[in-house]
Amino acid sequence: MNKVLFLAYYFPPVGGAGVQRALKYVKYLPEEGYLPIVITGPGLSEGRWEPRDNNLLDEIPYNIDICRIAQPPPISEKKITSKLRRWLSLPSDFSEWWISNAKNIAAKACQQNDIKVIFATMSPFESAYIAMQISAEYRIPWVADLRDPWALDEMQIYPSCFHRRVELNKMHKYLSTADVIIMNTPEAVTSLKRQFSDFHSKRIAAITNGYDIDDFKDEVRPRNDDKFRIVHSGYLHTESGIRLRNRRHISNMLGGVLNDVDVLTRSHVILIRAIEKMINLHPAIAEDLEILFIGSADRSDKSYAITSSIYPLIKFSGYLTHKESIAQVRTADLLFLPMHNLPVGKRSTIVPGKTYEYIASGRPIMAAIPEGDAKDILERCGTALICRPDDELGMIETIMKVYEAWKCNIGLVRSDKDYVMQYERRYLTHLLAKELDNTLKCKS
Repeated sequence: MNKVLFLAYYFPPVGGAGVQRALKYVKYLPEEGYLPIVITGPGLSEGRWEPRDNNLLDEIPYNIDICRIAQPPPISEKKITSKLRRWLSLPSDFSEWWISNAKNIAAKACQQNDIKVIFATMSPFESAYIAMQISAEYRIPWVADLRDPWALDEMQIYPSCFHRRVELNKMHKYLSTADVIIMNTPEAVTSLKRQFSDFHSKRIAAITNGYDIDDFKDEVRPRNDDKFRIVHSGYLHTESGIRLRNRRHISNMLGGVLNDVDVLTRSHVILIRAIEKMINLHPAIAEDLEILFIGSADRSDKSYAITSSIYPLIKFSGYLTHKESIAQVRTADLLFLPMHNLPVGKRSTIVPGKTYEYIASGRPIMAAIPEGDAKDILERCGTALICRPDDELGMIETIMKVYEAWKCNIGLVRSDKDYVMQYERRYLTHLLAKELDNTLKCKS
């Protein structure tokens, strides 16, 4: 079996959306003839973005070596220090900690094993530097796997266009040394080639995120609460969205915003406004309605909800394990998928990870999304009702349509299961294995 040096900072027992791609690759790569040796962090719970989910450890095959950094990451810097580093484009304490420790462990792994290929899944994007260095030192090909499109990500707000340019230069420098680059959406591939014209001759592939059919094999326990439940799974981006709107003029002037993005629509704000208007028009619906937000909500998320007239209808579950979250998704009456807003005609390079588990559930999806791959997928899956991210009227119409069908016990949507199957994790891992095969052939 070919051994793969597998760089993945986000890895169980850490939970959250960023872990799933790495975990499922490690779970299924041995079936494809590749044995990962995982280089990762200490596995500590570090707040909202790194919750703990011990259940995920059960999915890792018994024969996988996991090499962890022994010491914890540095304590979070003070805001003023972090802001100063950001403005001066200086590496953070975390960056230096991850690079030095992961590089040392990776070097030892290469000395002790016959490593055939290096695989770095990002973020953190410093993993590209580690892979580049180890690749050059041990003459091993490396594969860059981008869960988000780095400096091409419209959700990433930089202090100025200069800072984005610095990051783009770094992105180009590191990725140019990779033997193959894997982006997680077709639009991200297009954006990468558009940005770096010399990359047209490089091997670049799109392997999306997906869902694991094993997560859906247990029988669903039907709910008996007699509520019409709208469910959102994952992070809300209320604070960053409000901050960007408040600084819109400055951000546009300095050029740190890409594609005139509006982050606030990737929160519950527009949904709450829409439901407030709907309840004013149809007060009786409030007796049936429940809105559940699954995940680690921060103060801004909760503060906005508290000020709403529909707050009694809202529940924040806090972080649930992945298994618990999937169960809530599968029993929702309507799933809510919000995205950031972009001007009409601009295509997003992002598909939220929850999208694939939403479509696998077969439940109705209210997708408030811009143009891009997410819209392309949801238009074909058979279960989505689509509107623009800021379209309150469109949300009201969708909720009313699904609610009336629920009241009459009528199935409103029908999943195209054959189409959805292409996003299953085993198949996606097979696509990755083919890229690894080609990489080894090119180097032989």
